[in-house]
Amino acid sequence: MPSPDEQATAWPPLIVILGPTAVGKTSLSLDLATRFDGEIVGADSRQIYQGMDIGTAKPTAAEQARVPHHLVDIQSPDRQMALATYQQLAFSAIDAIHLRGRVPFLVGGSALYLRAVTEGLQIPEVAPNPALRAELDAFAQENGRAALHARLQASDSDAAAQIHPNNLRRVIRALEIVQTTGRRKSELESAAPPPYRILKIGLDLPRARLHERIDRRVHEMVNAGLVEEMASLLAAGYSSDLPSFSSLGYRDIAAYLRGETTLLEAVERIQIETHRFVRHQYTWFRRIPDIHWFDESQTPQTAIRELVASFLHRDTVDGDGPAP
Repeated sequence: MPSPDEQATAWPPLIVILGPTAVGKTSLSLDLATRFDGEIVGADSRQIYQGMDIGTAKPTAAEQARVPHHLVDIQSPDRQMALATYQQLAFSAIDAIHLRGRVPFLVGGSALYLRAVTEGLQIPEVAPNPALRAELDAFAQENGRAALHARLQASDSDAAAQIHPNNLRRVIRALEIVQTTGRRKSELESAAPPPYRILKIGLDLPRARLHERIDRRVHEMVNAGLVEEMASLLAAGYSSDLPSFSSLGYRDIAAYLRGETTLLEAVERIQIETHRFVRHQYTWFRRIPDIHWFDESQTPQTAIRELVASFLHRDTVDGDGPAP
């Protein structure tokens, strides 16, 4: 019988591309998937939503036509997706890509989505408690999301470290697990790593450079029609209080549309909140082991291509076609 190491070597590959928002993941993933006959599986908790294209920096129609994408545009904004559901959809997409003889690239900045797939997290099975959820939501509305997050910090610091205070749905879920079971969410989670041979590539930028890129991107989003996108979503009957609109930018634009702030003030808030979100992303990424980090400002494409080629046991390619 083959040894565990020999068996793992024979497992099909999965290449992960992660990093903070605006660092350049989309461009890199398109380059690698084109060169190495790949398909992209999204690991972004907001790009799953239909109609939320500009504010989530979703791959364009042309980019999605260039390389097949999965788990993008699969959910209406008024529906929530459980982590376990995403995990199963991701495994199904990855396995189907393998059956086609192609290479799956798991791409995104949502650390919990990435860990759910790469570590095979076993999601706690705790039935929803609507009454408790309503109580916790009311507390957040009256006292602020930070106050509810502080309650989670007091009862499950590990879970609090992984969940942004603005992610009200996940804060409520973690508190629901603690209050329903008497045990921390982190205690109930276990892992069963999937049968993939995994390469993790992280893109990084010096923080000042990343903030400059974020600020520029926010202006580009507004110029590309972010205000009109939010107005269209509201006109379609979606409430700005939906959990999907906790994504950076949407509620600030909704406040502008209600006349509660100026567009300049909304843009500045989005920029500041995105800077803060990036700090949380780096905290989450530190929980993911074995990442090969590259400084995007040092134009590392050649080194990354060589790393991927070696991982796949292929020759590197300099042209635009797939590797042989």
